[in-house]
Amino acid sequence: MATDTHLNGYDGRYDRTYDRNDGEYAGNRGDSYGGGYGAARGRRHVLPPALRAPVEGRTWRAFGHLLLSLPISVLMFVYAVTMFSLAAGLLVTFLGVPVLAAALAGCRGFGVLERARARALLGLRMTEPAPVRGRRSGLLPWVGAVLKSGVSWRHLLYAVLHMPWAVFAFVVSLTLSAAGWSLLLYPLWQWVLPRHLGQDGIALYSDGRGNGLFLDTPFEIAATSAIGLVLVLLSSWVIRGLASVDRLLIAGLLGPSPLAARVSELESDRGVVVDTAAADLRRIERELHDGAQARLAALAMDLGQAKEKLPTDPEAAARMVGEAHGEVKTALRELRDLARGIHPAVLTDRGLDAALSAVASRSEVPVAVEVELPSRPAPAIEGIAYFTVCELLRDIGERARATRATRATVDVWRASDRLMLQVTDDGRGGADRTATGGPTGLAERLDAVDGILVTDSPDGGPTTVTVELPWRT
Repeated sequence: MATDTHLNGYDGRYDRTYDRNDGEYAGNRGDSYGGGYGAARGRRHVLPPALRAPVEGRTWRAFGHLLLSLPISVLMFVYAVTMFSLAAGLLVTFLGVPVLAAALAGCRGFGVLERARARALLGLRMTEPAPVRGRRSGLLPWVGAVLKSGVSWRHLLYAVLHMPWAVFAFVVSLTLSAAGWSLLLYPLWQWVLPRHLGQDGIALYSDGRGNGLFLDTPFEIAATSAIGLVLVLLSSWVIRGLASVDRLLIAGLLGPSPLAARVSELESDRGVVVDTAAADLRRIERELHDGAQARLAALAMDLGQAKEKLPTDPEAAARMVGEAHGEVKTALRELRDLARGIHPAVLTDRGLDAALSAVASRSEVPVAVEVELPSRPAPAIEGIAYFTVCELLRDIGERARATRATRATVDVWRASDRLMLQVTDDGRGGADRTATGGPTGLAERLDAVDGILVTDSPDGGPTTVTVELPWRT
């Protein structure tokens, strides 16, 4: 069972689509469910990527980035080497330390420019590194914080290493691009050579006295243009490859350290978990206060009235006791549903297969459940998987009339160290991912445990939601 996903999304972390048969996954991490239906679909092109690359905006933006890299990298290199040399020479005095800190701070300023340029021209989305903060206010604490910051030293390393690479990328990209387009357009400007230079065409060999081999026949002109076309196609992919190296340099040296990025991600995930837990507690309190508690309070009043009527009007008292008995059953059912919403006993006792089968039996549309697990995952992951499927099936049921969904399937299996869920309905699909409704915050809650949610909803259906969770036994 495979899904093909075309999603715009995210801050760019990584794209993945899962194929259960070969175990590969590609889609969009952090993709919001957005109402449960619809995924942005990519545009269809007539030409293959190899032929349309020279005229795509991505290629020209990458080319512009490489051309700008040379002057900017020269400026960074000169600044970094000059300031570092000055600081090294002054280290015998106290002035060398603040000069070195100023050099590192200036390199961080150039890093801001480089990240902005990569964001605009290369589409690189990356988190800004944390600013330098001393434990106390003042110049000396700031100098110490700058010198102890690994990010600052990586900015200095980038300023030194990027210059030779920028020279190489500038020369290669400009030479290939200029030669390719010149030869491709040779039939348009070949007339310039005999009119203004006194030669019939491009000279492959010439002795300076008019004798030589010139590209001037129709066949030679066409062959020259064909060679130019090959160079143009080749240069487009070379430019993209060179720009990819720039992306790696910027992401590796100018971004936050992997440890800092992970800490920031964990802090964000912790906030999501705390907010979700607080929202669940408020929901439980509201349901207890407005549901079972209010019903039990009314039941106590009814039983009190029945007790008063028992000596004088036994029949009315019996009728009131019978009504109270019905209220007790309703209150018990509400408490049972509330307990199931917190954590169902069947999930703890019998696992996902039985728990999801129970959920499917209560769904508004027929649901087929298939669970293939060699063992049970971690209890926390098992609970998240259960409630994720519950929300997806609830959303399918609520939208069944609008989407004309008549049945749904739930597949659960293990792929390596990941727990995979796939919920599919036979609705017409093609809905807007930004539509209101649906399981709000589901993607954020999954992201808190390194989970991934991907939706695929082509026009005509079916709508497929694939969820990946860590196994964590």
